[in-house]
Amino acid sequence: MKVQSRNLLIMWVANFLVAASATMILPFLSLYISTFGDYSSAYIQKWSGFVFGITFLTAFLISPLWGRFGDKHGRKKILLITGFGIALSIFFMGYASSVTELFILRLFMGVVTGFIPTSIALISAQTDKKHAGKVLATVQTGTVSGGLFGPLIGGSLVDTVGFQYTFILTSSAIALATLIVAIGIKEIVVNEKNASKKTYSRKEVLRLIFKSRLLLAVMLISFFIQTANFSIQPLLALYVDELTTTVNLAFMAGLAFSITGLGNLVATRSWGNLGDRIGHDKVLIICLILAVVCFIPQAFVTNIWQLVFLRFLYGIQVGGLIPCMTAYIRQLAPLSVQGEVLGYNQSFRFLGNVIGPVMGGVLAGYFGISSVFYFSASLFVVALFVLYFSLKEKEVTAFEDEHTLKRVKNF
Repeated sequence: MKVQSRNLLIMWVANFLVAASATMILPFLSLYISTFGDYSSAYIQKWSGFVFGITFLTAFLISPLWGRFGDKHGRKKILLITGFGIALSIFFMGYASSVTELFILRLFMGVVTGFIPTSIALISAQTDKKHAGKVLATVQTGTVSGGLFGPLIGGSLVDTVGFQYTFILTSSAIALATLIVAIGIKEIVVNEKNASKKTYSRKEVLRLIFKSRLLLAVMLISFFIQTANFSIQPLLALYVDELTTTVNLAFMAGLAFSITGLGNLVATRSWGNLGDRIGHDKVLIICLILAVVCFIPQAFVTNIWQLVFLRFLYGIQVGGLIPCMTAYIRQLAPLSVQGEVLGYNQSFRFLGNVIGPVMGGVLAGYFGISSVFYFSASLFVVALFVLYFSLKEKEVTAFEDEHTLKRVKNF
């Protein structure tokens, strides 16, 4: 237990540093692009979506491979590769001189993206199912705390020292987080009763996912949620610019971006504990309903503080979605293939990260930024119906999934 507690603490710190560093730059990519030349608003909005999304398109293709490699050879190795890889890509972004160069560096970053999901898989593999919600929510607080402070720090740095030094400091913080993992993490796996010790091919794992309707539904919900979240994030700085005339635009954009993280931080552990008690499926239904309620009014705000308040309320319910879905997968997927299953779930999320910014940019270009909020709210409604009907049609348990995997072996 001492090793597990130490690993949990180290991964909390590492995730905090990585999330803080990554979110230092995400809200300001559109502003950074505008420094490369005298571009129109439509051009900046379009390329903000492309540059923002290309990282996740690449990660969508690579993520299952990292998960499979981690199941076979250890997740710590993946953490080191992805951590130092992200640090290098962000460092060189500070020296980009065109949209094309920034696009290529963001593409490379997608190849090595996966530090945070791999850390969650590592902690999940050493956690028993009964406490999965609480433990994974604790890890999530590290991520959301970093997401809370990152945009504020990044906004202050951009306003003070400029974009280049912000990128350099960001890459240094990620390298430090990776070094902490290299020195402090000891990888262990909990041995569970009835857990299969065999290895399975990629085709067999995919058959498991598609035969378990609820497991597939959770992954589809991950896609819808990420599409909704990321459809507005690249445009948030531009939306803030429409609502305020402050000279500290980067800081205010960072505040609007990070306040969602504060809502996450306040509620994540409570949602995780509630999921352990009443079921993670029920918590997901509650959070999806609240997401719709909190998202639509953001299209009608008339000043920055109304937006900040609604983003905070939205962050409270978002705090229950990701850890509860991860805990749900922890219960549904056999331990022997859990890393790869989580990798496929991450791929669905990355696909949403790709589609979201592109759709958001296109909608904003034609109908204005407010239209993106309606689009995102509709996706939460779709996710709610997918979850509801999958639960109604078939309730899957971890024991049944293990037998499903055995049947797949002889399919």
